[in-house]
Amino acid sequence: MLSPPCKSTSLSNYLWDDHPDEEKWADCVHCGMCLESCPTYLETGQEQHSPRGRVHLIKSVAEGKIEVNEQFMDPVFQCLDCRACTTACPADVDVGGLIEEARGQVRQALPLKGWKGAVSHFFLRDLFPHQNRLNAVGGLLQFYQKSGLQKVVRKSGALRVMPNHLVDMESIMPEVKQSVQKKYKDVDIIPAKGIPKARVAMLTGCIMDVMFSDINESTINVLTHNDNEVVIPKNQTCCGALHVHAGDRETGKKLAKKNIEAFQDADKVVVNAAGCGCALKEYPELLRNEPGWVEKAVEFSDKIEDISKYLYNTGYEKPKSTMNKRITYHDACHLAHGQSVRHEPRQLLKDIPGVEYVEMTNADTCCGSAGIYNITNPEMAGAVLERKMENVPDDIEAISMGNPGCMLQMAMGVQKYGRKEAIVHTVQLLDWAYQKDRNEANR
Repeated sequence: MLSPPCKSTSLSNYLWDDHPDEEKWADCVHCGMCLESCPTYLETGQEQHSPRGRVHLIKSVAEGKIEVNEQFMDPVFQCLDCRACTTACPADVDVGGLIEEARGQVRQALPLKGWKGAVSHFFLRDLFPHQNRLNAVGGLLQFYQKSGLQKVVRKSGALRVMPNHLVDMESIMPEVKQSVQKKYKDVDIIPAKGIPKARVAMLTGCIMDVMFSDINESTINVLTHNDNEVVIPKNQTCCGALHVHAGDRETGKKLAKKNIEAFQDADKVVVNAAGCGCALKEYPELLRNEPGWVEKAVEFSDKIEDISKYLYNTGYEKPKSTMNKRITYHDACHLAHGQSVRHEPRQLLKDIPGVEYVEMTNADTCCGSAGIYNITNPEMAGAVLERKMENVPDDIEAISMGNPGCMLQMAMGVQKYGRKEAIVHTVQLLDWAYQKDRNEANR
């Protein structure tokens, strides 16, 4: 539900606009129902690293009891923003929204400086919002992988100069291919395979289209196979999720406005990345104090639908060919907790003949990816990942999920703990099943 603008008090130590909304913490009675759902509390056992503890701190700043300083910053930025606490909360307290608003205040009071500030500015403002620059980075990564340079760098030991968690991430980097944005740059409408039943717009994403363009390609294949025309707006941009998580709300707002305009002619916007989909749906919250944009944001958010939910709601062809695999499913936080999409992707998997679906214990607990949390907070991310990997069933062949960050994090978990499971996006499995159907039909 859309919250009204924050009502500041003379005692408040939030000194900038767009501060945490008191309507969000008003219903918190500190009952503790959220504690067992919070990954950081389970690891530390510390109250300030629990949802109710963070809510209390955020409220205390508003009441003038504490200041926006480094002691406040630590628990606010240690949060994974996984939203599991809101799912567990009887009053549906929007802890995630409070955390993101608080981070915006922290970054204005304590801006990143030195090399950290330079790196943050480069990625959040100079790279992610610019598709042409992302394509250039994709080209460099392709060269790095295909020229043999990657093998030389790995054998030389040059990677040892990097922190261990970055070395781990390089080791599981997926094969970079041509981006969908670049491939279809001269195509207005990608036609349906049969008689069109709908036309949908597709968010290609920033990191998704550089690192996981094959998933975008599978998304297009599955949509067109099920008689959907697909439009890829050329002027779309990064969803802004990483910016909002990092406290750069102003850049997040600029990107939100650009996407609202880019997709204004679409009836439905299909998304295959949980974090992006959740961010798009929350544009009304992000733009709640922006005159003239709230209504547009509400209309836009109503168009957003995860690919699994869209297929489930509109009908999809069940594959005919058998895919003999034992598969489990990991709930991406921003899909399960952020968008309440749980049943639909599981059903897609179960409808593939031959798939033996095995439910994962605590499937909706965070893996530790949380945007770029595994880069900024590697120790906590690693501890959360270890707990997650303990819940992965034995004797399975693949772990399916619906978010690119989770895929990278879970791939690191498989490698680190000597496991063999393939990490796949749910829509990829459906695409592969359709391909097998076509191949068998052409024999």
